[in-house]
Amino acid sequence: MKINVNELSNHLNEEIIFSGFVDAVRDKKWVMFVILRDATGKVQLTIEKSEEANKTLLDIMSEVTVDSTVRVVGKVVSNEAVKLGGLEIIPSKIEVTSEALPLPFDYNNLDGVNIDTRMDFKWLDMRNRRNTLIRQVESCLTEGMRSFLYENHFTEIHSPKLIGTASESGSDVFEVKYFDREAYLAQSPQFYKQMALAGGLDRVFEVGPVFRAEKSNTNRHATEFTGFDLEFAYIDSYEDVMDLEEDLLIAGLKVVKERYGDEILEIFGKEVIIPTKPFPRIKLKDLYQQLHDRYQFEIPKEDIGDMNAEAEKLTYKFAMEEYNSEFIFIVDYAATKRPFYHMRDSEGKLQGYDLIWRGTEITSGAQREHRYEELVKNANEKGLGKDVEFYLQFFQYGCPPHGGFGIGLDRLTMLLLGLPSLKETQFLFRGPNRLTP
Repeated sequence: MKINVNELSNHLNEEIIFSGFVDAVRDKKWVMFVILRDATGKVQLTIEKSEEANKTLLDIMSEVTVDSTVRVVGKVVSNEAVKLGGLEIIPSKIEVTSEALPLPFDYNNLDGVNIDTRMDFKWLDMRNRRNTLIRQVESCLTEGMRSFLYENHFTEIHSPKLIGTASESGSDVFEVKYFDREAYLAQSPQFYKQMALAGGLDRVFEVGPVFRAEKSNTNRHATEFTGFDLEFAYIDSYEDVMDLEEDLLIAGLKVVKERYGDEILEIFGKEVIIPTKPFPRIKLKDLYQQLHDRYQFEIPKEDIGDMNAEAEKLTYKFAMEEYNSEFIFIVDYAATKRPFYHMRDSEGKLQGYDLIWRGTEITSGAQREHRYEELVKNANEKGLGKDVEFYLQFFQYGCPPHGGFGIGLDRLTMLLLGLPSLKETQFLFRGPNRLTP
């Protein structure tokens, strides 16, 4: 098994095999220093020129290009003069396992490098420590939230992404050819989460791809992204859903802060702030009034009953001024602006919410409508009758009260690190004009 840089101190004075990228070669008069790196850090190889046995090693390393990969057999020794952790490897054998061509740009200095060029060469762009850290932070955040759900008796499910009808809104879906008929890429696992609850599982979640055929070129939209979705049964109201989301986010952020907080602050200049419960909550109409009184903001007519990007940014400002909170829940949205499966009370008021973090919506959650007759009425109201016939069947044979939400992991990571766009955040971005690599 490969030994990583961060494990070398466990092998002091031992002969080991180490593999990594060539980060730099410094050929001095009496000695050659080679800096190797892997995903966990860098280590120095020291090759003394005075030793006859090192001639072959010197010949190999004098020809190697930066970013080639090598396999080294050598001894790990302590040397206080070495800035890279006070350790170095004295090699006895070096094998070049892959030779690198000259690089199209310096990934250690991305200033002035066009984002499209960086995406074209994503595998090089990722070699910048900043971009490696993005991937590690998103993974850590996912791990922390997943662990919280496992500890709270959730079952992870894996729903199909090829579906037979254009679900949910009936629009913004990708059509694909499925043998002799049309199929669609799923907009979310929403219907299948609810099927699992109808099937007797009380608590479920899924982490997987989500597809949206939206020709949007904003910094926070993508045609494919990773969704973190959950649903759970036997709730009393959507307040239970909000309460669980608070705990979930706190759990995930705690793990990130513990493992990467210092490095995030150093590289991105962003502190990982662990919020406290409860997050502030405000009704939409009251928020409109606050935004008007404080910032002279009027919600456009077409957005009444909902939010837009400008309103979300001002809501963050309001939340910080009024509550000193980066998070704020907004409730009492118009039912006409939300999916048909969100529950409404006896007055027709939507039983759901949005969660705003750092000026951007990260979640739309709700108590779901589990009563068959109400679901049929709501679906027909939105003109979805036939499209959701298969879904409506779940509720004809008994289904407990339930609710849930979905979070876009890429957007969450973007906000956590203060990145300007999902193009920076996603491993491989997908948008209206980007389908490769």
